[in-house]
Amino acid sequence: MEPTASLSPSLFDPIRVGAWTLPNRVVMAPLTRNRAPGQVPTALMATYYAQRARPDTGAGLIIAEATPVCPEGHGYADTPGLHTPEQVRAWRAVTDAVHAEGGHIVVQLWHVGRISHVALQPGGQPPVAPSAIRAAAKTYLVQDVDGRRVGGFVDVSEPRALRLDELPGIVAAYRQAALNAIEAGFDGIEIHAANGYLLDQFLRRGSNHRTDAYGGPIEHRARLLGEVMTAVTQAIGGERVGIRLSPVTPANDAQDDDPQPLFEYVVRQLAPLGLAYVHVIEGQTGGARDYQQGPQPFDYAALRRAYRDAGGTGAWMVNNGYDRALAEQALAQGADLVAFGRPFIANPDLTRRLREGLPLNPLQRATLYGGGAEGYTDYPFAA
Repeated sequence: MEPTASLSPSLFDPIRVGAWTLPNRVVMAPLTRNRAPGQVPTALMATYYAQRARPDTGAGLIIAEATPVCPEGHGYADTPGLHTPEQVRAWRAVTDAVHAEGGHIVVQLWHVGRISHVALQPGGQPPVAPSAIRAAAKTYLVQDVDGRRVGGFVDVSEPRALRLDELPGIVAAYRQAALNAIEAGFDGIEIHAANGYLLDQFLRRGSNHRTDAYGGPIEHRARLLGEVMTAVTQAIGGERVGIRLSPVTPANDAQDDDPQPLFEYVVRQLAPLGLAYVHVIEGQTGGARDYQQGPQPFDYAALRRAYRDAGGTGAWMVNNGYDRALAEQALAQGADLVAFGRPFIANPDLTRRLREGLPLNPLQRATLYGGGAEGYTDYPFAA
């Protein structure tokens, strides 16, 4: 008799996702590294991503680091933008390097909202937010100390509330950044609607106290996200667009007392857009997978069902603390892709190491943010 084929996909099987055919289901999650002085990508960044793009050893899909869509969207020092011609040209060198290795790369489009500091804002103005509520959070600044650039974490500044007439400009910035991404050679984009940044701030009761059409009931708080997603999918096609959500994370003072109906509403609204994927952080970003907000544990299976029942066809990507065994279990339970974050920092050949059961390089935490090649492009490949 013929052996019975497994009904569950392997982490190393190819998959069609939106406009792309990926060689495996391992995704490199977006990772802020603060190595773009002047907010412009560098040649070192091209090397870093190309190392992780090789189809036989690296990610089936790379999601490049969070990238602000406008000057006001910056909230951390030395993060690359995608809102000037210089930035677009510099990103092109990165995407060319990735494609030369046979890889696929999308960019995560970002507006930090209130998670910023006046030192990073045009003209030293306050950051913008849904409401004028300061976050209990920190950001990363680089200062000149005795001729040296020294980085460190500081409290975020108090924001001002966005005026109603400013919101179309936010939507337009995302749309233009999506077009810039395609010009820069990216295969697509991911909208960052997670981790307590601007779009997530609008979603949550803890940060959105507005009383106009963008605050109050769920459908109002989700309005800006819906407008952004509609704009970018119309601009470049839904098959080249993903979105990142983090239903229960407390990152950057993200709070909501009833996230289940909120995020089920969000994914139902996303379903008709024909997205490439939905990327869900399970639990606390970079922390406990069983972290919860609200009266009961969040039901991620119900979230996926809500998306599918509403006609959503995009791949379902899971993220947070995965190893090979947990990833294979997630695929068996209905996930399509698994994103790995910090393991990809120290292991440019992470997919090969997972497939062959090879040990992982230890992570150098002191070099996570800022600096040069050390702890960035000098991690060894397995022999």
